[in-house]
Amino acid sequence: MEQESRLAGTVRPGGRTAKVRAAVLQATQDELVERGFDGLGMDQVAARAGVGKTTVYRRWGTAARLVTDLMTELAEQSAPPPDTGGIDDALRANALSVLGAVNDPRLGATFQAVIAAATCNEEAATALRAFYTRRIAEWAEVVDAAVGRGELPEGTDGPELIRAVSAPLYYRLVVTREPVDEVVAERAAARALAAARAGAFIGAPGG
Repeated sequence: MEQESRLAGTVRPGGRTAKVRAAVLQATQDELVERGFDGLGMDQVAARAGVGKTTVYRRWGTAARLVTDLMTELAEQSAPPPDTGGIDDALRANALSVLGAVNDPRLGATFQAVIAAATCNEEAATALRAFYTRRIAEWAEVVDAAVGRGELPEGTDGPELIRAVSAPLYYRLVVTREPVDEVVAERAAARALAAARAGAFIGAPGG
């Protein structure tokens, strides 16, 4: 997806740099959950993390860069796609993974805050896009493997299929503000798979 933010610094794993970064990113997420992107302040993050303000300003510079680094960290912490052996189970696992994230009190609130910020802040939009670009690319490999096994038509666009699985979930989450449950997730996966098997994602743009 994207390279790790050099502003945050990740050299000397386990050393002071890593500990400071971890504390600051946790504080950033706490502030996002409680106050949203508009209420995210560098001074408040520094105080919450227990580090000097100059450290936060020097390494990250802006609240948007804090969010960028947080999204990088969340992408790296995300579980890899499971080796299920079948595209049916893989797409269902993808849908349930998204469901777990958006319904998690902390993660869900974080994504809500960043999604809202992305509508009017280009740096937040870039951070969000980078997060999903990475995750979609990881899951698209599962689709490519299914094509190789003959489970899906040749030329199926992996990223577009993965987007189609999660799109109904995010529509409910962000646009209509409806509950998203396991039934909705599994239905989204099944419908996307049916479309893929019918060739709907062959040569689709965006992959």
